[in-house]
Amino acid sequence: MLYDLNIAWSPHTKPAELERTLRFSASLGYDVVAVNHTIGGQIPANLTKDTLPSFELPVSSSPSKPKLPTVLRRATVVLTEPAQHHRLPQLASAYDILAVRPQTDDAFSAACQSLNDISIISLDMTVRQPFTFRPKPCMFAVSRGIRFEVCYSQVLQGPVPAHVLGPKGNKDWNSGYSGGADARARAAFIGNVSSLIRATRGRGIVISSEAQSVLGLRGPADVMNLLHVWGLPADRAKEGLSVLPRSVVVNEGLKRSGFRGVIDIISSADPVQGDVEMAEAVNGKAEIATGNPQGNRGKKSKNQESNKKRKNDDAETLDAGGDGEGQPISKRQEKRLRAAMRKKQIDAGTADV
Repeated sequence: MLYDLNIAWSPHTKPAELERTLRFSASLGYDVVAVNHTIGGQIPANLTKDTLPSFELPVSSSPSKPKLPTVLRRATVVLTEPAQHHRLPQLASAYDILAVRPQTDDAFSAACQSLNDISIISLDMTVRQPFTFRPKPCMFAVSRGIRFEVCYSQVLQGPVPAHVLGPKGNKDWNSGYSGGADARARAAFIGNVSSLIRATRGRGIVISSEAQSVLGLRGPADVMNLLHVWGLPADRAKEGLSVLPRSVVVNEGLKRSGFRGVIDIISSADPVQGDVEMAEAVNGKAEIATGNPQGNRGKKSKNQESNKKRKNDDAETLDAGGDGEGQPISKRQEKRLRAAMRKKQIDAGTADV
């Protein structure tokens, strides 16, 4: 299965245009698509699914149109201040996937090392980043299961428009988000992608489109060729379209449906005969270990039988006059044996007289 976890969406996007983009992505071969809502301002305090903007797809019964892929809801938070971190868990419960786009060095370090509610670090590669891609924090993020996202549509049609991120005139939110992909933006994109590939050794990179329309989408083969030209190996590029995004979707689903993201209980199965027998055996051992009278009674009877057998064997040995070859003799048995031998000698002397 092929994944595209970033289809740009804003409240200004028309439902017909969104439907067209989704159907075209399905025709290209993408099976799962995430509609991304970028949040550039402060996260609302009272955050519920009703207060968040929702996209609606028009229902069309035309059989000639390609079917829609599996659509997920995603939110990307533009991190500029540490005060935004404590509201990320509330936002994660309202969306299927949560990603961050750090704008400062501190935000990037926090996303790589300490933030636990995110699964993707999305970056705008068309601008010069205020931080460098160092191998140690990048590999630490990959070991934690966090993926870095490369959006190829940024170099084709330009980054996300400024009105998606926040109000006009805000330099922190709108920096690098106005204008198209000129020669300088393309050069910055290639340089940033190459630096990220060197820092991560090509691991943990998810490839998405961030397409605003059908013009920003490309087929999977073309995308792999593009990333291979920019320095990513072909096998890593294939994983970035299939294996790695699938792990993101599965892990995010476990966080929301399972117990602490570890156990997912679907239904209880009926016990079979083998399980019942195993449970009875385990219960029997537990009764003996915990001092159950029945278990102790059985254990005592076995010990008594073994002791009785040993006494009978000792008596037979004494009667036969043997010295218990092959078995160690205690001092008490040795005394009894000497007394028996002395008695026999006295009896033999009396009979001679």
